[in-house]
Amino acid sequence: MDSNTEVLVGWRTGSCGWDALVERYSRLVWSVPRSFRLSYADAADVYQCTWLCLAEHLTRLRQPEMLAAWLVRTATRQSIAVVRARGREVSLDRWEPESSLPAPDEVAVTNDRQRRLWTALMTLTERCQRLLCIAAHSPELSYAQVADALGIKVGSVGSTRSRCLAELRRKLEGQR
Repeated sequence: MDSNTEVLVGWRTGSCGWDALVERYSRLVWSVPRSFRLSYADAADVYQCTWLCLAEHLTRLRQPEMLAAWLVRTATRQSIAVVRARGREVSLDRWEPESSLPAPDEVAVTNDRQRRLWTALMTLTERCQRLLCIAAHSPELSYAQVADALGIKVGSVGSTRSRCLAELRRKLEGQR
């Protein structure tokens, strides 16, 4: 029995606490919303929602060895939902006097660039989306941690990332 299975079975039977599960994956779960550059409060909400989702679905997990990938996928979905919701809001924390606002053409170019990037990114496979988000926003994670989160072999992280970046580049060039 692998260690994920032991932890999950232990939690289900009461011989192992929830704390052991959280301690083991806390950094990984926290890294996902921070990789989206969410505020501390939003990242904390995503972190908490991810653990709540796990608590709600724990008895239905069929592959304990995929727990890390499940946690990353859930935190990613929660983070994307927050990014989309926050995109519709104007934060008073970010308000600045008009004199420091960028010119309208700069805003238009930046918004267009971001829209094209996100559009292209969302057409990639979920695996590529997760890998590129983690690589871009959590460079401190080791290949072993990224591999564990995605459920792939450590030796394939670099080559998979290269293929995903090449595919993203092709999609971006196709939008011109």
